[in-house]
Amino acid sequence: MASRVRVLAGLWALAEIVVFALVAAWIGVGWTLLAALATTVLGWTLVARQMRDVTAPLRAQARGGTLQRSRAATDAGLVAAGGVLMVLPGFLGDVVGLLCLLPPTRPLVRAAVGRGLAAKLGVAGPVRVRSTRVETFPRPEGPVRVIEGEVAGESHLIR
Repeated sequence: MASRVRVLAGLWALAEIVVFALVAAWIGVGWTLLAALATTVLGWTLVARQMRDVTAPLRAQARGGTLQRSRAATDAGLVAAGGVLMVLPGFLGDVVGLLCLLPPTRPLVRAAVGRGLAAKLGVAGPVRVRSTRVETFPRPEGPVRVIEGEVAGESHLIR
């Protein structure tokens, strides 16, 4: 796994260098350096604004004691990753970072990352269950719901 990450990081760095050289040949070295600096400043600005917008619901949940896994938490992670990609030098990282930072394109990135993780973990999709009976049992730590039923869809693991 570590060797794959190193190979992918090396290929990404090589692609960034090639793109940087192509842009420099197209518009000149000075303008290319200025564009790289501008995308870094844009990245810092977007991260500051988007992180404030994305973390507001998380702060409200934390204050209310109801912090749970939510889209806001995923968006905060994507904004952080997008910010890192925008701040690092390179135009390919800037494009991917912008996709993570901009609210209209963030759901596309979230879906792609989710599909990639699901494929890596071997999860095929949601499991459908037909319930036949639901009962609630009182317990000292709180009520527990027991749902009896059967799996109506395919197995959730890819074999």
